[in-house]
Amino acid sequence: METLGEALPREMTRVRDEVMPAYREIGLAGAPALILMRHDLDLAAKAMAEGDVAAMLRAYEALKGYTL
Repeated sequence: METLGEALPREMTRVRDEVMPAYREIGLAGAPALILMRHDLDLAAKAMAEGDVAAMLRAYEALKGYTL
């Protein structure tokens, strides 16, 4: 079983390294999604830094929603 403290950084890496490059490749059409992804990644990093478990869970769920 994976903890939120393990799962959130993994999900952040997946979005940053796998999902975002695909949206960059499609050019201007991918820009709105990239803006949202960056925002959610920032919220996730802030939640982790502050130890805010509720915000970490919200960020994790938001990041899981990004797919190719």
